[in-house]
Amino acid sequence: MKKVILAAGLVAAMSVSAVAADYVLKFSHVVSENTPKGQAALFFEKRLEELSKGKIDVQVYPNSQLYKDKAVLKAIKLNSVQMACPSFSKFGKFVPQLALFDLPFLFKDIDQLHKVQDSEVGQKLKDMVTAKGYVALDFWDNAFKQFTSSKKALIKPEDAKGQKFRIMSSKVLEAQFKAVGANPQMMPFSEVYSALQQGVIDGQENTNSNIYTKKFYEVSKYMTVSNHGYLGYLVVMSKKFWDSLPKDLQANVKQAMKEATAKERELAVELDKSQFAKIKEYAEKTKKLEITVLTPEQRAEWKKVMSTIYPKFYDPKVIGKDLIDAAQKVK
Repeated sequence: MKKVILAAGLVAAMSVSAVAADYVLKFSHVVSENTPKGQAALFFEKRLEELSKGKIDVQVYPNSQLYKDKAVLKAIKLNSVQMACPSFSKFGKFVPQLALFDLPFLFKDIDQLHKVQDSEVGQKLKDMVTAKGYVALDFWDNAFKQFTSSKKALIKPEDAKGQKFRIMSSKVLEAQFKAVGANPQMMPFSEVYSALQQGVIDGQENTNSNIYTKKFYEVSKYMTVSNHGYLGYLVVMSKKFWDSLPKDLQANVKQAMKEATAKERELAVELDKSQFAKIKEYAEKTKKLEITVLTPEQRAEWKKVMSTIYPKFYDPKVIGKDLIDAAQKVK
């Protein structure tokens, strides 16, 4: 009986909560709740509901429950969903300048990257997205990318010569590998494991979390910790929904997002470290994977060769010299 009363009380409380909310904000994303993005979305939900005193009811839908990244941007335009956090590549057709983050060795470390995102450069990129009918809120991290290969250890740029590397659709990544004499192969992410296993490709580039969760380390003989490129996301909101909010609730959204971004960045760094530790443990136990961490001098060699591609993207309709120069000046 007690259980029934408690359950009835909970339903009543939920009903009151639902009635009390003036706005419903559906936040759609494609990853699981135990990822940095998933955890940050839940943090944002809790924090915005607190700050708005329940006036905004945030509902988070992980694991592509509502939309996949390709479809979600259209859904946001229609206000069918109010928030999403797609990877930069999903904005490529209408804001190609976000490919700035694909440029190899543009960022010294994660701190410099965040300074760029929080600077005028980051704001310009967000303004470009907002101008296309969205409200760009903030950048969230995946992590820096590393190389793996089954053919040869990648210590010097010339080690990549002739190797076939999988890339996602990106002119920058295509140019990056061609600069070191490698052969870029465009391929869906879902096919990478079998392609490595069967020797269709020799190597790939990815974050530690992708290398670990997709077990690319099992079908690679060599891994190079290069931190040469970056994978990230942009949190966007429906303009129609944003415009419907009074100023005080817009301020609440901005504050909750600021705190969620700080949380997401912390979680992304923690996950990157813990999953690299697991890859390292596998390498030490099995002796089937050789890991090389590039020294600052070795990294400088790679940067010297790969950064020769930057001028190819000076056209403002692609990335733009101003953005690239401004990002390089941030220390």
